[in-house]
Amino acid sequence: MFTLWNLIEASLLCLNAVCILHEERFLAKIGWGANANVQGFGEPPTVKTQLLNLIRSIRTVVKYPLIFINILAILFKLILG
Repeated sequence: MFTLWNLIEASLLCLNAVCILHEERFLAKIGWGANANVQGFGEPPTVKTQLLNLIRSIRTVVKYPLIFINILAILFKLILG
């Protein structure tokens, strides 16, 4: 059965996965490191560049609130099962 809690939990797990990606260990091995998005002035950003910027933005903005959201989700699971 698909519920709202399942959707929230899946999005929480995806945010956790994005936040723990390490650029030098994982992303650089597949060519998505910090030096991979070098482009000239005035060129439109590629999809790869936009995804890298999205990953960095998520990591910057969501890192600390995600700790508290994870604690709430764990407590919710412990109390209500």
